[in-house]
Order: sequence, then C-alpha cells, then structure tokens
Amino acid sequence: MSAIRSTGGKTEVALRSILHRRGLRFRKNYARLIGKPDIVFPASRVAVFIDGDYWHARVLRERGPDALYARIRTANRDYWIDKFTRRVKRDDEVTAALEGEGWTVLRFWESDARRDLEGVADAVEATVASNRGP
Repeated sequence: MSAIRSTGGKTEVALRSILHRRGLRFRKNYARLIGKPDIVFPASRVAVFIDGDYWHARVLRERGPDALYARIRTANRDYWIDKFTRRVKRDDEVTAALEGEGWTVLRFWESDARRDLEGVADAVEATVASNRGP
C-alpha cells in the first residue's frame, strides 16, 4: 500500500496540463482543505477530485455491495470490503464538508477522465468561470 502514489497520476497530470494551457491557474493537492483535493481553484472555490475506479470502489457505487463482494477474491475479503466501504463513506463526507463550506466539488472517475480529458477540462473550466461571478 505504501507504494501507491496519492498524487501525480498520469490522468491527473494530463488534466492539469490541459487546464494550464487554457490559462487556468490552480493549486494541486491542496492540503489546507479536508480531503486534499487533486486540483483546487481557491478564488472560485472549486475543488476537483480524480478518483481511481478501483481504490474509490466505483463498482460499489454503481452496482452495490454484492458486485463488490463478487469482484474481490482474496482470503481477507471482508477486510477489503470494509476498507472500500469506509473510503466511499469518507469521500461522501469530504464532499459534504466542502460543500458546507461553500465549495463546489467536482468528482470524476479516472477512467472517464482518461477517456475524455477535454470534456472533463471543459466541465472544470465552465464551473470555475461560473463561480468567478461578474
């Protein structure tokens, strides 16, 4: 587990590159906020998370606990299911806490972002622009 990087994934770096080319300036892995978002626009109060499909349990969110149970085939299956369930709950709590503080939270699945980086960049750019105000 210690070898798994929490920052600087290929998809995240590619998205940051596109946003930077578009003239958007941001902070990365902003530790001042709960959840340490991947990309943050402090002036617009927009926090962006790129969630890995496996580590953030996309299968649990989309197909439920039975699908997660079927996917994990290890001797310590209960440990991993509990771990993924806690992570999903924590993600929801982080989103709610940030939104409670007036932040707009954007969460993208890594595989979706990888498939359509320009579309994700468009969504981020539009949200940042709309939060800037007149």
